Amino acid sequence: MLDIKFIRENQEIVKNNIKKKLQNEKLPLVDNLLNMDAKWRKIKADADLLRAERNKISGQINNAKKEKKDALANSLIKRAKALPEELKKIETEENQLETDIKAILNKIPNIISKETPMGRDASENKEIKKHGKIPKFTFPVKTHVQLAESLGIADFEASARVSGNGFYYLKNDLAILNQALIRFAIDFMLKQGYEYIEPPLMLNERSIYASMDKAAIEQSVYGIKDSDLNLIGTAEQALLAMHSHQTIQESELPKKYFAYSMCFRKEVGAHGINEKGLWRTHQFNKVEQFIFCRPEDSRKYYDELAKNSDGILKALELPYRMIELCSGDLADWKYRSADFEVYRPTTKEYGEVMSLSNCTDYQARKLDIKCMDDKGNKRVLHTLNNTALATSRIIVALLENNQQKDGSIKLPKILHKYAGFKAIKARK
Repeated sequence: MLDIKFIRENQEIVKNNIKKKLQNEKLPLVDNLLNMDAKWRKIKADADLLRAERNKISGQINNAKKEKKDALANSLIKRAKALPEELKKIETEENQLETDIKAILNKIPNIISKETPMGRDASENKEIKKHGKIPKFTFPVKTHVQLAESLGIADFEASARVSGNGFYYLKNDLAILNQALIRFAIDFMLKQGYEYIEPPLMLNERSIYASMDKAAIEQSVYGIKDSDLNLIGTAEQALLAMHSHQTIQESELPKKYFAYSMCFRKEVGAHGINEKGLWRTHQFNKVEQFIFCRPEDSRKYYDELAKNSDGILKALELPYRMIELCSGDLADWKYRSADFEVYRPTTKEYGEVMSLSNCTDYQARKLDIKCMDDKGNKRVLHTLNNTALATSRIIVALLENNQQKDGSIKLPKILHKYAGFKAIKARK
């Protein structure tokens, strides 16, 4: 969420930012918020005066009794008896206003970067760069599903029977390839100097709602019945929550993490969730990057995370492009975001495999994560995240781009040592 002080002092900037995101229906929220805030500050001041009076009144009663001022003492005693109820009433109003203010703050989007192009939806995202050669085939191209089933390395019919659409059985060489990709990504990130984490796969509601807006989370994550816990949709959520309510010395920043986890998503309303295969699923493996840093450094680390994605996709020899998200396609908690998309010869289009985001202090403020300099000055730090590698979509790209005429799949050189083979072939 945004800092309430920033909104007080920059309401026109906040309103113009809402307009840039084409969310004009949220403009009245700013005025409502400021009115509530003014009322809260007045009530808080009144409550503080009552608390101060409560703290003093017992001494005043004692003094009045010592000076034998019975009428004054009785008057003060009467006032002392009335104070708790009066304070309780005003504190209830104060707390309710705090709750209402926070609810509005959660709806006001983060300030977007100057680099973010103006646009209405994904069709107006801006291509930043493109790398790799698109393969040319002299034979009919098969989908990853056709390839996997013909090679006997996946079973989508069985998974549909036991779990429904959006799940899969990986078998033999494809299951090994899945593990090879995870190990490759782990080694790659270790070489970049990031700290490896294996996070919890469930988070309580407070922790999981901090990463995104509540509506997005409710449409995305699976809740555990009769519990406050939810299955994570990405390791980003668990990594962000790891330092909740902590103050980190600036000398210890940046904290660069990466995590491997299973991820679980409802994909409510998602196009193609009923499509057989690995591109859009309810369950998948992912290695995620995450950085906590000083506010002045987040732009630099945004570029570093992008460089990591370039390195991974180049190592995997996949044709890809980088897309800058426009204002209308940018999630409310993001300052700036880019997608890395791989080319799929079956669709003749690029599809997203990595999502890079600078969330500035928006996420960290929700979880009260701060940094402190050597003079004891505290401030909310910045958070950034990026996919290192989601195996299911990378597998799709590898199968479809590297398919051979005989139906086998040639693996990029970087994966040979991890998989233990150079190609996936039909078993005899």
